[in-house]
Amino acid sequence: MADIRLVEVTDRPLDTGAIERLVGDDRAGAVVCFSGNVRDHDHGRVVASLTYEAHPTADAVLKDVAQEIASRFDVVALAVAHRLGPIAIGDAALVAAVSTGHRGDAFAACAALVDLTKERLPVWKHQVFADGTDEWVNCA
Repeated sequence: MADIRLVEVTDRPLDTGAIERLVGDDRAGAVVCFSGNVRDHDHGRVVASLTYEAHPTADAVLKDVAQEIASRFDVVALAVAHRLGPIAIGDAALVAAVSTGHRGDAFAACAALVDLTKERLPVWKHQVFADGTDEWVNCA
């Protein structure tokens, strides 16, 4: 059974290296970590600022996602965190890390963890562009 070591929706900066280290384990032959970072552009427009807001159920939803991935894959350990509030360009908005016995499983489990988080997590992204326009996006 997988060890879920971190599931967090937080307004604190995410430390990708620290989250990756959380899933380290002597039983694991592979560790895969994904960091989804805020970029300076979106669909050809310059992003001036970005803020994430979440529904009050976000923590529970992320926990369910982590448990589902842990049950679907041969995961040794798993950690996932999503950031809220204003996030600087280049900072991590989503970090997911898994360890497994073999690399193929680690890549598949981490990709599924990211995809399912983006699909289910009730988080909204508010982007403000350099030209003064803005948009809300319902995605992680």
